[in-house]
Amino acid sequence: MWKEQVEATPPYDFDQVLEMLALDPLNKVNIEKRKIDVPLYDRLGNPFVVTVQATGTKEEPSFIVTGMNEGQKEHAMSELVRIFHWDRSLKVIQEHFLQTNLAKLFREHEGTPLILDFHVYNCLMKCIIHQQLNLSFAYQLSTSFVNTFGTTIDGVKFYPKPEVVAELNYDDLRSLKFSRRKAEYVIDTSRLIAEGKLSLEKLHDMNDQEVMNKLVKVRGIGPWTVQNVLMFGLGRSNLFPVADIGLQNAVKKYFNLERKPTKEEMEKYSREWSPYLSYASLYLWRSIEKKRRETT
Repeated sequence: MWKEQVEATPPYDFDQVLEMLALDPLNKVNIEKRKIDVPLYDRLGNPFVVTVQATGTKEEPSFIVTGMNEGQKEHAMSELVRIFHWDRSLKVIQEHFLQTNLAKLFREHEGTPLILDFHVYNCLMKCIIHQQLNLSFAYQLSTSFVNTFGTTIDGVKFYPKPEVVAELNYDDLRSLKFSRRKAEYVIDTSRLIAEGKLSLEKLHDMNDQEVMNKLVKVRGIGPWTVQNVLMFGLGRSNLFPVADIGLQNAVKKYFNLERKPTKEEMEKYSREWSPYLSYASLYLWRSIEKKRRETT
């Protein structure tokens, strides 16, 4: 067993991170103990689990990371830095937004980082499954998908690999209440990946527009899905999906509008936020997530 202590640049609010991650029932989160078990793959593609536990505060963020296999430690730490953005400073972003029309929101959510999905494939599949669905049913579908075709190690859920999904029939997903089209999108996209016709690894080396141009050619993947993959799969910092209903509702609430804003109005409000549009998106989403929890 190995153990590693990590420190991040303040402000960094890991309790906010755990609240966000706990929204997905597939994540093994313990908010009381301030920890999460993270599903990873080593360089040979073998699944393993590491535990991240917060030991510090927002002002002095620190973590203890533990795993079982010493040989996986270096790769695990590299992946965790990528996922949790421990190598980025939120101070500059916070200072930027304190000079904008979102100053109040950023004071309220200070230190909330942009956390990535554990794997780009997971992110892409979740986005395809969740698109055009209410959040409750979307999580029901993605949970059924992973529970049925993925694997579990020590209670930690792993998405099925694209090679596994590529071998499924559409009716396999239809039996889980997937629509016919959504079943096709999930399986056909996984087949492209498994056959080497779509490389998710190469996306890391492309700019945002190149990723958009590449992925929208795939049947079932539109701009909304690509923007979410850019944010939560690749960690890009300047995305604002103006067609996202949740964001529209958040902007409506924050700016006390009588109706949901138009695309043009969304773009007008967001002019001050570049080059950190993704953080504006995240904090606006958080504002309505917290409101929803308070009223349920």
